[in-house]
Amino acid sequence: MVELKSRAEIARMRETGRFVAEVLGELRAQAQVGVNLLDLEAYVRRRIRERGAQSCYWDYAPSFGRGPFRNTVCLSVNDAVLHGLPFDYALRDGDVLSMDLAVGIDGWVADSAVTVVVGTAAAEDARLVEATERALTAAVAAALPGNRIGDISAAIGAVAEDYGYPVNTEFGGHGVGRSMHEDPHVPNRGRRGRGYTLRSGLTIAIEPWFARTTDRVVTDPDGWTIRSADGSRTAHAEHTIAITSDGPQVLTTIE
Repeated sequence: MVELKSRAEIARMRETGRFVAEVLGELRAQAQVGVNLLDLEAYVRRRIRERGAQSCYWDYAPSFGRGPFRNTVCLSVNDAVLHGLPFDYALRDGDVLSMDLAVGIDGWVADSAVTVVVGTAAAEDARLVEATERALTAAVAAALPGNRIGDISAAIGAVAEDYGYPVNTEFGGHGVGRSMHEDPHVPNRGRRGRGYTLRSGLTIAIEPWFARTTDRVVTDPDGWTIRSADGSRTAHAEHTIAITSDGPQVLTTIE
């Protein structure tokens, strides 16, 4: 069931989103050559604890994972793109690192993700990251009252096509608010004018992600980490937004 939020409830989600954006910005700065993924995980745990927030990932046990998830941030390296379990790994020059964080504060959730290239960026990796960011920008612009979910999905798919990247539709965006995953589902490819009609008060997480040369994925033996099926590198971008009569509002930014 889709739940529309009031202006006051969106304001509370914005407070959570601001914290999520702050922590992701801090992680972006820390993601340097030689830094261990476990140190990044420990940092997020401390920030969440100090803020009195709740991790949406800790003890998360959906049907598609091998739960419960016992970390507070998803850290996915190179050909891994979603639900990456932090492990004992020191970042290397040129690694592509996707960081996905969902947190609740006083019962209201925000979800966001960024991808960075550690150290020296290969041109093809920088292009991949750029594509996801441009797809996210285009998708947010399409999130207007009266439009449909398909307009958001088509905007993402159009950017992927421009860059020559295939699109996987198994995992995409979703409603968010009182919990991390709510209705509706927001695929990363679709047809304009189709699907659920967007209305003021709808809050969703839009998350385009691409692999360079495949739309197929595989899951690691850990039951969580999702990788491109052919080992090609990946990138992921995500914001939580609110659809309002004044246009789409990105809630996971620092104002």
